[in-house]
Amino acid sequence: MSTDHRANVVPVDHGSATSASSALVRAGEVSSEGLAARLGRWTHGDGTLASRLSRGIADLITGGELRPGDRLPAERALAAASSVSRGTVVAAYADLAENGLVERRQGSGTRIAGSAVPASTAQRAGRGEALFSALPNAIDLLRTVPQIPALAVQLIRDHQPRLDLALLPETDPAGLPVLRELIAEMYRAEGTPTTPEQILVTHGAQQAISLVVNALVGPGDVVLAEDVTWPGVTDSVGLRGGTVHGIPMGVDGLDVDALEVAIARLRPVLIAVNPHHQNPTGTRLPAAARHRLATLAAQYGVPVIEDRVVAGISFDGVVPPTLAAERPDAPVIVVESVSKWAWAGLRIGWLRADPVLVRRLRGARQLADQSTSVPGQLIALDLIAHAAELRRENSRIHQQRLRLLEQLMSEHLPDWRYDAPRGGLSLWVALPIGSSAALARVAATHGVSIAGSAAFAASVSPDDHIRIPFTAPDEVLTEGIWRLGAAWREYRDTIS
Repeated sequence: MSTDHRANVVPVDHGSATSASSALVRAGEVSSEGLAARLGRWTHGDGTLASRLSRGIADLITGGELRPGDRLPAERALAAASSVSRGTVVAAYADLAENGLVERRQGSGTRIAGSAVPASTAQRAGRGEALFSALPNAIDLLRTVPQIPALAVQLIRDHQPRLDLALLPETDPAGLPVLRELIAEMYRAEGTPTTPEQILVTHGAQQAISLVVNALVGPGDVVLAEDVTWPGVTDSVGLRGGTVHGIPMGVDGLDVDALEVAIARLRPVLIAVNPHHQNPTGTRLPAAARHRLATLAAQYGVPVIEDRVVAGISFDGVVPPTLAAERPDAPVIVVESVSKWAWAGLRIGWLRADPVLVRRLRGARQLADQSTSVPGQLIALDLIAHAAELRRENSRIHQQRLRLLEQLMSEHLPDWRYDAPRGGLSLWVALPIGSSAALARVAATHGVSIAGSAAFAASVSPDDHIRIPFTAPDEVLTEGIWRLGAAWREYRDTIS
């Protein structure tokens, strides 16, 4: 295969990506050079050289850089790499074994103690179910289901299906060739060189995320994501027995410094990010941070899922190209769909990745559900051909809706605090006091369903935020915020 047909200039094996502590551990084998480099200036300090070496390795174990089952270098190899005697390493290993940190077995060397593939029980699936649990007869402020733009309505009404494609006896699990080419052309126009072989059409963006997670994540694996994120990521990883580790966020989104530390320490198999109009916070990662994120993916060889479902809903017109455009050698998997900017009911999504991974996922897709509905793909052809216009119209609609929501908030919830997003479909609001979960229960008695921090937390997080979509029609949004204001006053009075 020529490099013209690859997502990356340098081919990437997404299935065996490691962090780079890459130089430190490969396939469970700890390199002597990598370990010596990671230990740094361990010879300085109190105690014998052996005790200092033992403490340095123990710190890497407790910090997560060395994991259960990893095999440490042979004594002679580490002694040579560290410029100490073999006896120093033998004594350090003995000290680690005495403290239960390593296991020493004849013929198999010295390994970090514990199970090589621990089963994860911390991450449980089902977090996202809360977003689909609006009470009967209640106003739904749980989901971000946008209004269909007038242009999309017209395109759907005028749609004339191509029967030569609709009546094919077989369909490619990767999608109709004509649709894959159109999506590739859309990316090329936006600044990301793409070929049809890099596109896999799916039943919405969530299926794309699930396919990637199923392929790359196994029991005990670590996935990095923003500390509040779309629950479709955390639930998918949990179902595979993996663990999502949340990375702190600031006013501009993901803390890339903290991400790099976590990559080196935790050796993730995957990073999942939503960098432009992040759901739920609405943050937008700056250009420099985007480039550094792509650079980290290339440097450490860790695949990155970039969720761009709401990237194009931009109130100021700023929509950067994909992370894949930042570093062609980075293993970036771009996920998108027509749901948020054209028609939520049309479950047509896709991913863009290295063709090697696309072929692998194509096989998994065939086992799951054969292929995406052909009539749906044909309608998507018409919508994607007008993607730029539809995104602009959808952005205009929801910018006006956001202004209405801000007016309603100032009237009914004046003490709630938020940073107005520059795009997307929801507002991430901080409660002055109290618990978002407790408030949600009170809100339910007032006939309005809301989702708090727990639905979006990658792990444990403060229970102090509410996500408020501004996608409902004006009259519904107005009534919903009025009810929420009444619920807040009742709840506040009980805890004041």
